[in-house]
Amino acid sequence: MTALSADKKTQYTEGVELSLPVGADKTIYAGSLVVLDGTTKLAEAGSDTASKVFVGVAREAADNADGAASAINVTVRRRGLFLFNKASAVQTDVGKAAFISDDQTVALAATTDNDIYCGVIAALESTTQVWVDIYPALLQTDVATHVADTASAHAASAIAIEDDGTFTAKTDVEEALQEIYQHILSAQALVEIPIFSFAEADGTALAAFADGDSTTPGYALVDSKALGIRWNNHAEPDPIGASVVIPPDFDNTADAVLHILASKSGATLADAVKFTCTAYNVVAGALHDADTNFGGDSGAMTGNATAKTVQEVTLTLALANLAAAPGVIALTIQPKDGTLGTDDVIIHGVWIEYKRKLLTA
Repeated sequence: MTALSADKKTQYTEGVELSLPVGADKTIYAGSLVVLDGTTKLAEAGSDTASKVFVGVAREAADNADGAASAINVTVRRRGLFLFNKASAVQTDVGKAAFISDDQTVALAATTDNDIYCGVIAALESTTQVWVDIYPALLQTDVATHVADTASAHAASAIAIEDDGTFTAKTDVEEALQEIYQHILSAQALVEIPIFSFAEADGTALAAFADGDSTTPGYALVDSKALGIRWNNHAEPDPIGASVVIPPDFDNTADAVLHILASKSGATLADAVKFTCTAYNVVAGALHDADTNFGGDSGAMTGNATAKTVQEVTLTLALANLAAAPGVIALTIQPKDGTLGTDDVIIHGVWIEYKRKLLTA
């Protein structure tokens, strides 16, 4: 066909009623809910059966019990409020989605097997009958219902995705949504605690590291490559401290983990360094000294690991002790007394890993 070159009187219909071919060996009674079969796309009586799609209410009977597919048509109405049966109907059903139970009966979600959406309950007639506005179902405005209905032709599993950006190997919306949800729910987040945010626990600013028999740590560019905070091999090294902001998406119903990345100047077996940490919540609405210490000792470094080997040790911050935003965690860290005998130790990085919560506002 070619494009128009002059005006044309195009036929149209209001679309309130529509004539549809009926499936083979199917009988449809006047006033019944009508669906299309998911495979043949031919009309039949409504039922709670997989892969059916609601298309309207029959305005006439269509007896094709012994007929071939499309041998006759049925006229369906696609607008209006219709009175249907519903078991145990109550006033609070009004406004809820209606689903096909059989060709004259509707039910609520989760009480049918396949949730074939047929409209919204507009009014209560009695304890056994409700008025159903079928138009929303024909508009398919209840997208969430169709997405949840994995058996129907409107399911997310039946909707393909092109993925022009090649972000996923999934081929339909359902699989892609599951992938996204899994990422959201399992993704770990972290709060970086910059090395230069630390001071001595008494508030004194850290200076450059001074080698010798000293308890005081300092900043060091180790071997001209690795920046960190270095302690001498002292039996009772001083702590360092920092204040860590609690993020808005911090889920304090799950454990958080403090990570310390460190190395030693030597490989002394006995110097299996642990880090003693204190942790206090300082939160809005509470006294700044109200909390008790929920820190502890980290895991131990491998004492005889090759000199300068970078190691990661952790300390679990138990969910029972964690506070929600807004607030901060006041943190101190020091090599555990008695675990530095021969080697110096250098912290290169510190961070807290936490589980994100889903934000609702």
